[in-house]
Amino acid sequence: MNSFWTVVGFTIRNKVKGKAFVITTLIIALVISIGINLPYIIEQFDKGDKATNVGYVQMAGEDNQSTGDSLKAFYEAQENPSIVMVPFEDQGDAAANESMLKKAIEDGEIKGYLEFGTELTDNGFPVMTYKSEKLMEFSMTESLQGSLILIRQANILKDAGLSNEQMAQLSAPIKIDTVQIYTGEGGNEGSGRTPQEQGVNMGVVYVMIIFLFMAIMTSGNMIASEITAEKSSRVMEILITSVSPLKQMFGKIFGMFVVVIIQVAFYIAVILGNASMPHNKGALGNLDIDLSLVDPLLIIYAVLFFFTGFFLFATLYAAVGSIVSRTEDLGQAVMPMTFISLAGFYIAIFSISTPDSMLVTVTSYIPLFSPFTMLLRLGLTEVAMWETLLSFGILLVSIYVSVYVSAKIYRTGVLMYGKRPSWKEIRKAMKAYKI
Repeated sequence: MNSFWTVVGFTIRNKVKGKAFVITTLIIALVISIGINLPYIIEQFDKGDKATNVGYVQMAGEDNQSTGDSLKAFYEAQENPSIVMVPFEDQGDAAANESMLKKAIEDGEIKGYLEFGTELTDNGFPVMTYKSEKLMEFSMTESLQGSLILIRQANILKDAGLSNEQMAQLSAPIKIDTVQIYTGEGGNEGSGRTPQEQGVNMGVVYVMIIFLFMAIMTSGNMIASEITAEKSSRVMEILITSVSPLKQMFGKIFGMFVVVIIQVAFYIAVILGNASMPHNKGALGNLDIDLSLVDPLLIIYAVLFFFTGFFLFATLYAAVGSIVSRTEDLGQAVMPMTFISLAGFYIAIFSISTPDSMLVTVTSYIPLFSPFTMLLRLGLTEVAMWETLLSFGILLVSIYVSVYVSAKIYRTGVLMYGKRPSWKEIRKAMKAYKI
């Protein structure tokens, strides 16, 4: 047993003190910090003048003048308008007016200008053209069109003789609350998740899926690469005389698990540290995030599926690393495991809006996918207890089989050098050893 803890301690010290581990951890922590503080950073560089100045000429025609002035009054009535209409006096000639507006763009007074035609269209407004130096100003024209529609509706309602109260009632928003109910066994009337609870649970599931994927990808590759490096340098021949292959494998897996926990704890500390900064407290307060709404049972499920999922993939990565003699061949050898973990991650992430789909339901019982997809179902849908126990039971049986097979492959593969052995050779060698 002492040799097991010796391998665990050696693995932890070897990885934590490694320059690659420290640099990678700090870079990811820096990226997390930048991501959390990005709105504040952008705000520091923002001059605060988000409104776009749009020019127009107040021509002699009453329709043209009222359209431009109506837009000007509409935007002035808004608290934070995106557009500011800037009027210019009529020069008495269309060419002179356009020359004046182009000069205003060159001087930086306006970003573009709205040109009115002389004829009215069926919608009651004159023909209009927005001109600017920018290419494809679709957002600007859409904003102007939307504003004109609201102005036209207000004018029609006003001409219809409606009172201000009636007009306010017509424009008042209609709100419908949503509650996720339970219809299966144990679903009582009135029970369910409110939108706030759904949002918090979705956040927990999202974070746990990302952390599980990161743990699998980083630790799995580290386990496989360390075993392969020991084989290629012939250190394995020395280690095998003092520590049994099984203790080596489980010691490396457990040691790497501790390293991942340390790394995840550091990332959580970075997140909490950045979130507690004064400029981020207000933003989080506006989001109305209440962590007390998180279902404690969901946290338990998340931890269980995180541990089991990590251990399942870690044993498989150790087995793959033991049959590779050169680090150059490791990438190709672990590629199937990488694709499987990517598939589980993508199925869960892209199914967050449809957690009750057939794909998610089926994959929640497939061991290599269930740590991702069953957690998604538990957090966002109603899952019967027997379904959870069945998925978890299949996962535990798969871990037992994986440990048994991986241990035999590891014990056989660590002393097989040269070219990567075929499955026939591995099976033949495995039969010679008993766990």
